[in-house]
Amino acid sequence: MSATLVHGQGTRVGFYATTCPRAESIVSSTVATHFRANPAIAPALLRMHFHDCFVRGCDASVLIDGSNTEKTAPPNLGLRGYEVIDDAKTQLEAACPEIVSCADILALAARDSVVLTGGRSWLVPTGRRDGRVSLSSETTDLPGFTESIDSQKQKFSAKGLNTQDLVVLVGGHTIGTTACQFFSYRLYNFNGTASSDPAINASFLPQLQALCPQNGDGTKRVAFDTGSENRFDASFFDNLRDGRGILESDQKLWTDASTRAIVQRFLGITGLAAFNVEFGRSMVKMSNTGVKTGTDGEIRKICSAINS
Repeated sequence: MSATLVHGQGTRVGFYATTCPRAESIVSSTVATHFRANPAIAPALLRMHFHDCFVRGCDASVLIDGSNTEKTAPPNLGLRGYEVIDDAKTQLEAACPEIVSCADILALAARDSVVLTGGRSWLVPTGRRDGRVSLSSETTDLPGFTESIDSQKQKFSAKGLNTQDLVVLVGGHTIGTTACQFFSYRLYNFNGTASSDPAINASFLPQLQALCPQNGDGTKRVAFDTGSENRFDASFFDNLRDGRGILESDQKLWTDASTRAIVQRFLGITGLAAFNVEFGRSMVKMSNTGVKTGTDGEIRKICSAINS
């Protein structure tokens, strides 16, 4: 167990120890139940927490229903796993009404998802409160799949995250899938060249073209981490080194010298141990981004709606 503690503004490990002692176990058992039925829920919950934290901080604003809310914005249309958060919230409200925030459920569920896929655990500081504002226009804070390393760095820096945090957190792509529509342009007519992205390994290109034929189904799912999409490991970084990154923004972590040096630390067997430790550290740091504590925000009764 990694006991890395990076405290945020008012969050602490064991925040619910007296007010709702079973809070963390209720979340972990709920996530495990859904994971057994559908393992794709693990990367989905990890991604949802990331998408929450990058817009207005980790305040569960991504969960709010309504027109022009964050979840209606293009970067969030593919988010999955809302039912897991709702299930955990229902059980928590039965056990300890109006105590545990939806923002904390998201942070805990992300950690539990990593553990279920074979990653190392970490202690999650809790005590976040839920936000009351959710605007689709603010999702431009999220990094995009074509984004340059400089632009990615700026977006992470705005959240108090450094270049190592960037590389480590993108390494969360060791689990999960993306859709052909987000990378097929790299395979056929990259930047109008009528050719493929030269960063793609020539022997890997036919494999990707077979998965995503030109003018084929753009919604077809493809693993981020070829050969290891359900295992939380460091092979994602080995694939970047080998020109087997799927998203342009991911592969740039290797082609850009400033991030390549960090990727190199996570290669091979020794890299895995380092990555597991650093992932927990960077997740704690990210999960303390812009949190609401004390009397700020509220404890939502239903995660998809602000309290009336």
